[in-house]
Amino acid sequence: QVQLVESGGGLVQAGGSLRLSCAASGRNFRDYAVGWFRQAPGKGREFVAAISWRGGNTYYADSMKGRFTISRDNAKNTGYLQMNSLKPEDTAHYYCAGSPHGGWALEYREPRVYDYWGQGTQVTVSS
Repeated sequence: QVQLVESGGGLVQAGGSLRLSCAASGRNFRDYAVGWFRQAPGKGREFVAAISWRGGNTYYADSMKGRFTISRDNAKNTGYLQMNSLKPEDTAHYYCAGSPHGGWALEYREPRVYDYWGQGTQVTVSS
């Protein structure tokens, strides 16, 4: 059983930065790709970024490119999402997720390809 626990959210002013962490336990962290999603009130779950098993491949939603950076430290069983130049529209509940599926690279934007989910952490960006 995999457990994912996010941390690092909070309240920040527009233009500020936050670093989210996703601490994993259970199954070997190297066995699954990691994605970050977010959900704002009244909206569906939105893909933010994803990273492959060893970190060699990263993917971003267009609106996050150049502002967000996804990374992972397999030795620490932890994934990260560095968020810079935050905007009020980035306000949402952020979730990390894990996918052990070989076909993940074809569907990394889709929540359905992720088996493991954390409870999320709230990010609020004030204007």
